[in-house]
Amino acid sequence: VQLVESGGGLVQVGGSLRLSCAASGFTFSSYAMTWVRQAPGKGPEWVSTINSGGGTTDYAGAVKGRFTISRDNAKNTMTLQMNNLKPDDTAVYYCGKGVSVVNYIQHESDYWGQGTQVTVSS
Repeated sequence: VQLVESGGGLVQVGGSLRLSCAASGFTFSSYAMTWVRQAPGKGPEWVSTINSGGGTTDYAGAVKGRFTISRDNAKNTMTLQMNNLKPDDTAVYYCGKGVSVVNYIQHESDYWGQGTQVTVSS
């Protein structure tokens, strides 16, 4: 299993970024996928999850209405479109693979990528 995040960077408050997660080594279309983030000095925080088929999504309250998760099962990729970014969104963002082959939202993950840094400056 390999998960590679990209798309992070430095952005001003109110700006946008689009994160990507490229997956390989497993049947991508069979697993839910998740984004979590970790801010400096804090524990991991769940951000969003999408089911295997892409038709069901779930968001943390802090990002609902600003972030959009999506996936392209033909390309084995997942994205996180982040709009109206705030300083509290500053963190390393990780994508994770669901634990088992299910079609519903599964928040638990068993593999993670190396992360991509998002910094929102005010």
